[in-house]
Amino acid sequence: MPDTLQDREADSGIILGLLKSVEQDGGQSQRRLAAELGIALGLVNAYLKRCVSKGLVKVQNVPARRYAYYLTPKGFAEKSRLTVNYLTSSFGFFREAKADCLVMFETGRLRGFRSVVLAGRSDLAEIAVICAMECQIEIVALVDPKSAPGHFLGVPVAASFDEVAKSFDAVAITDLESTYESWDRARLRFGEGRVLLPRLLGVMKSRESGEQ
Repeated sequence: MPDTLQDREADSGIILGLLKSVEQDGGQSQRRLAAELGIALGLVNAYLKRCVSKGLVKVQNVPARRYAYYLTPKGFAEKSRLTVNYLTSSFGFFREAKADCLVMFETGRLRGFRSVVLAGRSDLAEIAVICAMECQIEIVALVDPKSAPGHFLGVPVAASFDEVAKSFDAVAITDLESTYESWDRARLRFGEGRVLLPRLLGVMKSRESGEQ
């Protein structure tokens, strides 16, 4: 176990990087993972074994005597948790979040979206409200089952999508605590094409890896 705060942060950073790499391409070699993460090959092997033993990653045999790695649902949840910890402790959070929200809303405008509901009350939601104004996107409501009815920066707060009074074109995920669950719930309800996601949240847009 890492002894100091700095060691624990480095340890969490390696695990987060490993989970992200596995999510993006579980078939890559350990040597390639080591190069991508900037750590020794032996460390990659040790961290992969840890992730497998913790139930975060599942391993499968594939042709050519290689292995393929997949994130389990527990692995997705852990990646989201580590991502939130990193973002909320990072001085660059506001800058990165603002840039991602601007890109997200501009992408939505190109797809014809003009009215959006935010899913999840958070610091990211505050930034999204500001960026939406810059992009001439109307934020119709903020949906958060844990928040009391009222307003958030002038935006009506609802406990569920069913309680949103006005029609809307899309949902933008701003949940920093249960990111994958919020994205999956919105995707199943409205279709993936109507769900917007800031890049920094890093939620996998395919369920295959999580279901292996």
